Amino acid sequence: MCEIITPSLTLFDDTNTIDRAGNETLINFLIDSGVNGILVLGSSGEFTTLNLEEKLSIFDLYTTVNNHRVDLFAGTNCAKIEETIHLSNTVLAQGFKGVMIICPYYYGISQREVYNYYAYLAQHISGDLYIYNYPDRSGFNISPQTVYELAISHPNIKGLKDSVSDPLHTNGIARAVASLDFKLYSGFDDQFLYNIATGGSGCIGALSNIVPDIWADLIHAMENSQMKKVLFLSHLIHQLMPLYTLSPNFIPLFKKLLTTRGLAISDASIFPNNALEPSTFETAKRILDTVLHTYHAYNNTL
Repeated sequence: MCEIITPSLTLFDDTNTIDRAGNETLINFLIDSGVNGILVLGSSGEFTTLNLEEKLSIFDLYTTVNNHRVDLFAGTNCAKIEETIHLSNTVLAQGFKGVMIICPYYYGISQREVYNYYAYLAQHISGDLYIYNYPDRSGFNISPQTVYELAISHPNIKGLKDSVSDPLHTNGIARAVASLDFKLYSGFDDQFLYNIATGGSGCIGALSNIVPDIWADLIHAMENSQMKKVLFLSHLIHQLMPLYTLSPNFIPLFKKLLTTRGLAISDASIFPNNALEPSTFETAKRILDTVLHTYHAYNNTL
């Protein structure tokens, strides 16, 4: 089985307060469009801007609104490991399927130290733990051997999201854990087919916030061996990849693009990551409109 899990955006109002109604609208949009699961407070969720109380509030909201419709995963990184563990055990007790935690960042760290970090977490977290490997943000790239040693030693380490520019790294992890019950996801939307071909489980990609329908259709086509349709829809995903690089931070752009898909939400983001040039939005909207037009025209021929 392959999956699309959405690392959902977190919606705020103009006072930088969590917009409960807006987030409920987004949750229902994603679920109704057919995504397999939602990762709450991943990188796309602006987790670095929220305190512990705010994180608990957003997790409570997702638990209530989701109401067991799809699998929920939680990004539970906090500055203090004790808070990471507390937050992880809290959401797991609420019914979240697993927690996803990025490698320690800012300070240099060795493979042995990162092993010790995740081993400690696995021993103190009462549920499934997923590693988040994102070298561009953590400054550290976890090796396939370290992943294997963690997975073989700690059965509750269930998978990894690999946000890397070189998919050969993902392949190396897939080869290392091939004999284990371990889920490996691509963090970049355009590596989905490579991920599946190498033995992975799918994608945790932020484009599924704005085109969950295309993503869900792609997963359905893959599951039903409709390869011509798989290639067509994958090509549409590839056409959307420039949306990530039009602005230094794609989050404000993605929020505004959601409003063009008919969602009555606020597109506010937390300062200083809230700048969006009008020309950037217009370029992005043209890209999205072209892809959606092509997608709808294709569906009308079926």
